[in-house]
Amino acid sequence: MSHNAPPNALTIPGLEQVYDQLATAIDVVGPDKTELFLVKLALLNANALADPAMFKAHIEAAQKDL
Repeated sequence: MSHNAPPNALTIPGLEQVYDQLATAIDVVGPDKTELFLVKLALLNANALADPAMFKAHIEAAQKDL
C-alpha cells in the first residue's frame, strides 16, 4: 500500500484475501471468459466507487510496469 492510501484502504491481509478470491474466480470462469469477467468486475467496482476520475487514476496505476 502506498503512503497515500485512503483511510479505509485494505490491510495487507485484506489485499491477500481479495487476491485469493480473484484468482479463484478467474480459475472458475476459465480462460475463455476471463477477459469478460474482468471487464464486468471492473465496471461493477467503478459503479461502487462512483468516481470516474478516481477510476481513471486506478486504470493508469494498473497499467504501469506491466
